[in-house]
Formats: sequence, structure tokens, C-alpha cells
Amino acid sequence: MRPTLRQLSYFVAVAEEGGFGAAAAALNVSQPSLSKQLATMEAELGIALFERTSRRVMLTPTGAALLPRAHRLLHDATEFRAIALGAMGLFGDKLTIGVLPSIGAYFMPTANRRLHRQYPDLRLVVREGATVQLLAMLNEGSIDAAIGTPTNLPNVESVPLFAETLWICAASDDPLSAEEGPVTLDDLAHRPLLALNPDFTLHDIVGRLAAEAGTFVSRAYEGSSLDAIRQMAVMGAGVAVLPSLYALAEAIRDPEFIVRRIDHPNARHDIHLHWRRSAANQSDFRELAGHLIAVKQEIRAARDERFR
Repeated sequence: MRPTLRQLSYFVAVAEEGGFGAAAAALNVSQPSLSKQLATMEAELGIALFERTSRRVMLTPTGAALLPRAHRLLHDATEFRAIALGAMGLFGDKLTIGVLPSIGAYFMPTANRRLHRQYPDLRLVVREGATVQLLAMLNEGSIDAAIGTPTNLPNVESVPLFAETLWICAASDDPLSAEEGPVTLDDLAHRPLLALNPDFTLHDIVGRLAAEAGTFVSRAYEGSSLDAIRQMAVMGAGVAVLPSLYALAEAIRDPEFIVRRIDHPNARHDIHLHWRRSAANQSDFRELAGHLIAVKQEIRAARDERFR
């Protein structure tokens, strides 16, 4: 007997949540029911999907190999249902979208409100990661679309959304924090720059700016948190380079947080919407891109006058 869609969804949930209890809670089903369905699935397939211990649940090698295929099957089933009901592709009842961390926190709340107004039945699921991670998730079918930096992958269709300017922050007693207005690369010469880890395209952009400025990207922090590099800068460890969505939202929230724009044509962080070239209803993704472009305009219009 073939696995049912319910069994596949339970399989994916346990793999993603890391346990039967957490998966049952996420799916709003009882844990015994979920465990029974998965045990039946394993028995019918004649394989073990999970290694069960008293502390945690891990995928077996076979389970790990099947997980991307389960994602694809569930995604295809969702698209099939949406089209059969006359819905417009992704705007049936659920859209899973991967985003960069700054996009998730400082862009998606506004995007969610707009999309909910346009598509009241749409449930938006957001997952965060670096662009390289998001594209891998897109390829395996675990997300429907990604908002990240540009790519030239042949199986991915993309639309430009907007370009973020890059801003710096430094310690409060740093001369860079004593003035307002843009900074030049000359102002940053011989100053260590702080950026996200090399998984993020922003790291490469900052690296190129650093080379042109005659400085370097510090290795004092190599993580994925903009808050962390901001705090490192505030403590005097270097000059943080931040994308505008994060920098300006935080500067408006906290008037004592001083940020200055880098005045250079390459001090920009391009953001695109990506989806699979093989996906059905390509026009829906372009419609989604139009909404996301409008969201950025809404955010810009709502900013303090000095940051527009």
C-alpha cells in the first residue's frame, strides 16, 4: 500500500520538529494517533524512517533520503487541490516562503498584512535562512518561494524586488557616531568591518567594499544575527555594516542608535523573489512579486523623513 498524504505530512512534521510530541502539537493531532500512522507507514514500506531513543528522534539514512521527496509530493498535492478548486495556484490556502533574517523580522509582518487583505484564506508560513540555504529548500520542495539575493541557477525563476542601501553603526564614542549624513569608503579605511557569516551574500558585498576601502572584514563574529554584529560594534569591536530594512527600523525605534549610509554605488543589497521554473501558475509568482514590491514602498513611505 502506498503512503497516504496524511502519513507523509506526519513524517515531514516529525522530521522538522525533531520529535513526535512537538509534531503532534504543530499539527493539532494526538500523539498516539500520529505515532500509529507513522508505525503503519513504516510497516507497510518495510523500512524504519526514524531512530527512536529516550531523548530524541533522528531520521535514518533511508528517512533522510525520502524527506525531500515527501516535501515534493505534499507540495504537488497542495497545488493540485488549489487548481482543482479554482484557486489561483499558490493563493489557495497556504504559501511557504523562505526569507533572509532581516526580511523575516522587518518586511514580512507588513507583507503578511497585505497578502491577508488580498487573499483572506491564505496562510503564510515563513522560514528563515541564508540565500544558499533557501535555494536548497526551494529545490527540494520544502518551500514554495524564497526572498533572497540574486542567483543564476538554471532551474530557478527570479524577479527583482528592491535594493537595500547599506548603513554602518559604531560605538557611541567613535568619531563615526559624532556626525550625521553618509560616510565614504575613505572614512572606513583601516577600520575592521563586521558582517554576517560567509553563508550570506552580504558578507561578500562587505568584503568587496572593505578591499576597496583598504580594510578587512573582522572574524570576531561569524554568525547569522544582525543584532549580534550591531552589539559587537556598539562595544567597539569594529564598524557594523547593516542592510537598510534592519538599520532604519532600529534607528527609528531607538533614537540613540546612530546609523549612517555608505555613499558608494556598490553599497547595496539586491533582493529578489525566487521560485522553481517548473512550478505551475508562473503568473501567480509574478503577482506575488508585485505585492512584495508594493510592501517595500509602504515601508519606505512610513519611515521617518530623514531616512527616506
